[in-house]
Amino acid sequence: MNLLLLLCAVVLLASILGSKLSGRLGIPTLFFFIALGMLFGTDGLLKIDFENYHLAEQVCSAALIFIMFYGGFGTKWSAARPVARQSVLLSTLGVVITAGLTGLFCRFVLGMGLAEGLLVGAVLGSTDAASVFSVLRSQRLNLKYNTASLLEIESGSNDPCAYMLTVTLLAVLGGTASAGQVAVMLLEQVVWGVAIGVAVSWAAGYVLRRWPLTGGLDGIFLIAAALIAYALPTLLGGNGYLSAYLAGILLGNQDIPRKKNLAAFFDVFNNMMQILIFFLLGLLVFPSRLPAALLPAVGIALFMTLIARPAAVFLLLRPFRAPLNQMLVVSWAGLRGAASIVFAIVTTVSPAYGDESIFQIVFCVVLLSILIQGTLLPQVARKAGMIDRHGNVLRTFNDYSEETSVGFIRVDVDAQHPWRGKPIRDITVFPGTLIAAILRQGKAIVPKGDTCLEEGDALIIGAKEYSGQDGIELSEILIDPDSPLVGKTLREADLRKDSLVVLIQREGHDIIPDGESRLCAGDMLVLYSRHGA
Repeated sequence: MNLLLLLCAVVLLASILGSKLSGRLGIPTLFFFIALGMLFGTDGLLKIDFENYHLAEQVCSAALIFIMFYGGFGTKWSAARPVARQSVLLSTLGVVITAGLTGLFCRFVLGMGLAEGLLVGAVLGSTDAASVFSVLRSQRLNLKYNTASLLEIESGSNDPCAYMLTVTLLAVLGGTASAGQVAVMLLEQVVWGVAIGVAVSWAAGYVLRRWPLTGGLDGIFLIAAALIAYALPTLLGGNGYLSAYLAGILLGNQDIPRKKNLAAFFDVFNNMMQILIFFLLGLLVFPSRLPAALLPAVGIALFMTLIARPAAVFLLLRPFRAPLNQMLVVSWAGLRGAASIVFAIVTTVSPAYGDESIFQIVFCVVLLSILIQGTLLPQVARKAGMIDRHGNVLRTFNDYSEETSVGFIRVDVDAQHPWRGKPIRDITVFPGTLIAAILRQGKAIVPKGDTCLEEGDALIIGAKEYSGQDGIELSEILIDPDSPLVGKTLREADLRKDSLVVLIQREGHDIIPDGESRLCAGDMLVLYSRHGA
């Protein structure tokens, strides 16, 4: 047991080191995770004997749930909306076109059977969100024409389509589905996937807004929501991956408490899932068996990169009058990744196919795609003149936050407020602060000296943020129903010495208190105090 724990620690530390090296060498991080698994595997240095495809399929499929969920949760819809139609077309028809062309190539050039060739095309039909995000984030690759958002939506949402094609072809190969049954199966996949994804996102968002969770419980709650979003439609014959992705994107773009903290939590959790899935896949492969699959894999990789993917992109984006350089970059950015390998394992363990040769071929294709396409993507974007020097690709993600030391607070002007009716020039605020905006009847007003404040206005005041570590801490106190503080004002309450109540959280609302604020059962008091006070 101790040896296993030590091995896990070594793998994690090696993965971190690989991430750092990847940034310097310009190689996608995911390549290091795969290489690490191969290094630990049967043909590697540590000779760990692992060839359990069934276990790998279960573990990797579970990890893929969270990768897809976070692919949606981390996408900022306001940035993606202008290119949503193009992204959806690429993630659906684009997958079908790419898979179909690749299947024909496998049939007529590589000599595979038509059904087997189409199966290879379906497994490799989608691009990989983790691979694309890794390159965009690590290289700070901001692209013109909102291309980063287009790739994020496409790569996050096309795995469900590839999965549907894969299971459909497996059903056809197994002789268990007629044309009518295939049509019903596809309809069930989409209907249940969409319906439950929407329902889970609405229910989870309602719970988080109505009963805010603290202490990390909100992150655990979202893990449960992601699992429900996948498992429930799967039990009903729906597409669990579609449901998980849809739930993620709808939840990530709702107004829920501590959303940036949740995005940061899932970023860490997603990294763990990526390490797990790529390391396990690297452990599963036998490098000594890869040479036999290398030649067809190189042919498929070249065909997909230079013909199939560009054909789908040009066919679907040209009606939107997309610039030629954008279409070239989108074509090159069709990186294959974890989902393709997981779907290949699904075919390997399926009674309808049951041959590991497709796994070896797909593994090689993914390795070539990550290593060559992923590494060269920044150079291709620069050569095509697609780099936006004035933007920031991180703005397209929900966990983005400005690198600035300015913070903002809101002050509401009610009927009794001393500033009501006064012009801005007559208001004295603390030195170093600035009234940045006035919110009035749903509209933002730029304040001027003669702007008079009205009842119902909300002032947005900016100031330099405090970020030091000077022995000051925030703590929380929950007011129980039988607490002697219930019904008392803060002035009457006997709280900690040298502390100040800076916030009262009540029924999902934040209240800035004063001495006359009366405490109620269920209130959460946030205290500002010195360490040890």
